[in-house]
Amino acid sequence: MSEINWVKNVIRPRYYSSELGIREKLFIGVMTSQEHINSFATAFNRTTAHLVNKIKFFIYADSVKTNYKLKNIVGFADTHENRRPFHVIKYIADNYLEEYDYFLLVPDNVYVDARKLSALLYHMSITFDLYMGGTHIGVPSSEGDGPAGSGSGDRNYCSLEAGILLSSSVIRKMRNNLDRCVRIGITGDHSVNIGRCVKYASHVPGCQESFQGMRQYSYALNTPGRQRRDFSELAKEEAFRNASTVYPVPTPEDFYRLHAYYSKYLSKSSLVSAATPGDGAGAGLCAGSRSPIGSPTAASPTRYFEIRWPLGVPPPSAPETRHDILIWQMLNETHSYLPNGNVEHAVAPLTRIEALDFAKVLEIALQYAALKHPGLSYHSLHTAYRKFDATRGMDYQLHLNLQKGSGRRRRLLLKSFEVVKPLGRVEVVPSPYVTESTRIAILVPAFEHQVPDALEFVAQYERLCMQNQDNTFLLLIFLYRLDSPSKGDEDPFKGLKTLALDLSSKYKTDGSRIAWVSIRLPEQLSEAVRPEDWLLHASMYGPKQLLSLVVADLALPKLGLESLVLLATPGMSFKADFLNRVRMNTIQGFQVYAPIGFQMYPCRWAQFCKECEACDVAQSSGYFDRHNHDVIAFYSRDYVQARKLLHPQGLPIIRSDLDIDQLLEPASQSRPEGVESILDMFVAAQHSVHILRGVEPNLRFGHDVRNHLGRGSTLPEQLPEQIIQ
Repeated sequence: MSEINWVKNVIRPRYYSSELGIREKLFIGVMTSQEHINSFATAFNRTTAHLVNKIKFFIYADSVKTNYKLKNIVGFADTHENRRPFHVIKYIADNYLEEYDYFLLVPDNVYVDARKLSALLYHMSITFDLYMGGTHIGVPSSEGDGPAGSGSGDRNYCSLEAGILLSSSVIRKMRNNLDRCVRIGITGDHSVNIGRCVKYASHVPGCQESFQGMRQYSYALNTPGRQRRDFSELAKEEAFRNASTVYPVPTPEDFYRLHAYYSKYLSKSSLVSAATPGDGAGAGLCAGSRSPIGSPTAASPTRYFEIRWPLGVPPPSAPETRHDILIWQMLNETHSYLPNGNVEHAVAPLTRIEALDFAKVLEIALQYAALKHPGLSYHSLHTAYRKFDATRGMDYQLHLNLQKGSGRRRRLLLKSFEVVKPLGRVEVVPSPYVTESTRIAILVPAFEHQVPDALEFVAQYERLCMQNQDNTFLLLIFLYRLDSPSKGDEDPFKGLKTLALDLSSKYKTDGSRIAWVSIRLPEQLSEAVRPEDWLLHASMYGPKQLLSLVVADLALPKLGLESLVLLATPGMSFKADFLNRVRMNTIQGFQVYAPIGFQMYPCRWAQFCKECEACDVAQSSGYFDRHNHDVIAFYSRDYVQARKLLHPQGLPIIRSDLDIDQLLEPASQSRPEGVESILDMFVAAQHSVHILRGVEPNLRFGHDVRNHLGRGSTLPEQLPEQIIQ
């Protein structure tokens, strides 16, 4: 027998950018002070922040106040001025080293032309160490350079006054040698301290004024002849026009003047480039337009920038971050690969609608190919891709094998085509007016083994709804076994009844109360239940999800036809925002709301996540349970109408406890196929109401599993034989 080597599953990152090592381009760290936060730092932020990937302002911790308009401020407790740059380096390395390629350190009185600087960085290779900026003369060796390679030759540093540009590799090496950098950075000049650290950690010989043929230009305003000159005069100098940093800016208002100038200069440069014949795609569009830029007949920027293919169709949406990139999906005439970016399924068959859509697109592409290449005939489909853009439509890229010649002289040519199915006429769907003041009747059914979870739910309900006088009403549904007593000390729901009476009396003046309805289950559902087995089902009803119809049928007569009903479970938790969304998304005669709750892992026992009641939705803490249909909101009248539509089809309406057996008969003899829950009932009834199904982060499941394990119980090692009926 050959030896079998078991290969562990590969854990892939959440984003393609993480797996491919793709990082954002530029991070700017601004060294400012308390006095300049609302002046220079604010002007810097308004002229630069929207053009770069990330920007942070660094001051002392004791200077941070809550009334600052800027929110991206970082404070340090250490007040030693010479150590300040190293605190900045450490903060950057600890938090952003793996997310950005380049880091620019500047004081708050430097204007940064972020567009020009970003364009410069895209022409540089990140595989090399970069220490770039304007040169700065260091201190003499007699001032205590120390032994770390300093001395008379240690004088070629980048000037922090004009900004220092560092690559991520240099930042990493500085972080690994910070202790040594602090010891040799003893001068009062930040430029010297940073330069010594770079030289010691990365062995870069000195400040790089140019790199790989590219150069970052800085323009100093404090030199003789440039002070008190208008920017229109400075614009005549080529050094000023090419500068990516201008320093020191005298007043905050000058930031806006500089930004207006450079923005105008960039716009004019783009127009000239677009209007010049021979400049790529813009040449054909602009032929014959030779009027000067300042002329009234000059073409406007929209003439060049808004011409796109196809005409009249919006261009593809540009993602705001790397996490919003629209993915191209590979497919053929029958299947799609990695459907919806789901790595759990490599291949999935196309639905009937998708297959018809692709066949129509391929037919149109072949018709165009016959016109474009009359001497070629279609042979086969090589590859195809599609991408849906909600602002544009569906884009297809088809790569076709076309045949030229016949017999032995036949050869295949690969031709590519792009097909766009633009969105049709978009119109707003009218929706009835709703408010957040509607009263919600919350129905919470509970089996006998779920009493502890129901007690916790009632305590949660008191805290969120009764204490805050939320317009809600709680109706508990007690599901008794056939032989269980319903009165006296032996009543399994006695604790819940007592708590309901106490809370109703406590909040009587506020109009909040808790009531209950008792349902006696038939003999086939009265066997002893092992809670650990039912917890492994997606539904709280275990293998009998149809009991949710029983609960609704028997409880709704207590509420009336005009009530907004939220059918809940005792093992769920929620926030007040969730109830407001129920009110807004559940519309009588128009829409039913079926939220997809977030299933939390039992982290204390699983030991691969940190347990937290208010944790953010994350892949490491749980998942959205699409198979749980227990929580649903509807109006009583819509429910009754849908039930009446299915009653003739073999889904009887339950009017008393004695009718429950009729609903639980096998599907082949009774109910329509596929109906297992209230959500399935609304779908099968083909009612006039819409069904809204969406993720709801403020609805959480998993408390029943946590409580079960917290009581010292365990879960079975194997799944039960019948998870779904």
